[in-house]
Amino acid sequence: MNGPFETATFVIPTMDEQDTVATLVEQIDQTCQAMHLRHEILFVDDGSTDETWQRISELCQRHDHVQGIRFRRNFGKAAALSAGFARAGGDVVFTMDADLQDDPVEIPKFIEKLNEGHDVVSGWKQKRKDALDKTLPSKVFNWMVSKMTGVKLNDHNCGFKAYRQGVVKDVVLYGERHRFVPVLAAARGWRVGEVPVVHHARQFGQSKYGVSRLAKGFLDLISIFFLTTFGKRPLHFVGAMGMLFFFSGGLLMGWLTLRKIAGAVFESVSPLILHESAQFYYCITAILLGAQMFLAGLIAELIVSLSEQSRTPYSILEFAGTMAGDQHDDPSSSDNDDRDDQNGQAPSAPVGQDGSPQAAQSGWETHQDVSADDEPEDINLESLSMLSSSGVSE
Repeated sequence: MNGPFETATFVIPTMDEQDTVATLVEQIDQTCQAMHLRHEILFVDDGSTDETWQRISELCQRHDHVQGIRFRRNFGKAAALSAGFARAGGDVVFTMDADLQDDPVEIPKFIEKLNEGHDVVSGWKQKRKDALDKTLPSKVFNWMVSKMTGVKLNDHNCGFKAYRQGVVKDVVLYGERHRFVPVLAAARGWRVGEVPVVHHARQFGQSKYGVSRLAKGFLDLISIFFLTTFGKRPLHFVGAMGMLFFFSGGLLMGWLTLRKIAGAVFESVSPLILHESAQFYYCITAILLGAQMFLAGLIAELIVSLSEQSRTPYSILEFAGTMAGDQHDDPSSSDNDDRDDQNGQAPSAPVGQDGSPQAAQSGWETHQDVSADDEPEDINLESLSMLSSSGVSE
């Protein structure tokens, strides 16, 4: 029924969502129980100023499979996902928004798409329950991303996604790169797919995104395009630009030199005084700029070849749930950095007997095993949709 996926981790960034986290846990539990899918839920509190962390802590006390990470301040969604990915032990990793606009009843669709051979499955909010000032810029942004990157998705911005375990360990997130996880994954060779999902109107709180999101997204898109195309070979871009300036300046300088010689030899040709010609200074500038850009490309190649991953882009204040006892394993702490330096490696996720990453046994929500004779043939999606009716209304 679930294919090779026996366990799932739900990584849910939160910020000022005190009214939704409990309902979301209930909805996820109901859907996973119907699928007989063992799961853990990992909330990452990204600097909430309301009672979100208190609600998460209460959920962790009541449910062993619910865990929480609290940042010292707001570090952004990419950092929140990065912290969750580092601690995700499920065979499949889901990301969802905590505002109840994503419906857990859609989880079987993602599993089915992964079973078809995809490594990343992104949700597509065909009928968005948002205002025009959000939907129109989003359509423009999605069109630009698809054209520039070649990753054809209708909704790159959808926060409801599913990943195979290997993907979340392979893709590095920082800045605002959470919008481009499918693009980054595709650049690494992972197969990307998409499924339509239901999108509910926001009932609590307010959107965290303003009108500046499109401008930031466009700048991030340029950065991602450069990184995925020339990230490992910067000389191909900077060096090519440098050669263009250098040779264009050199050719024009050669033409000016011929004109000066011709003016000195032939009376019919007006003499050329180089230092009084604007073209001469353009040639000098182009040649020097081209040489500098080429050298900069060589230096960039050296940096890429020698650089290692940058330090963890967030700082965790505390843990809740079964992770509280492992607080010393926080990769953002100085003690852990020293330990990693001595060992020459970064901390790894818990590993099971089969060598695959696994969460702590006490941190999984388990369901009664179903024998082959008792296992249902298919999941009734209509019945699953009724599970969320108590928490989210159309």
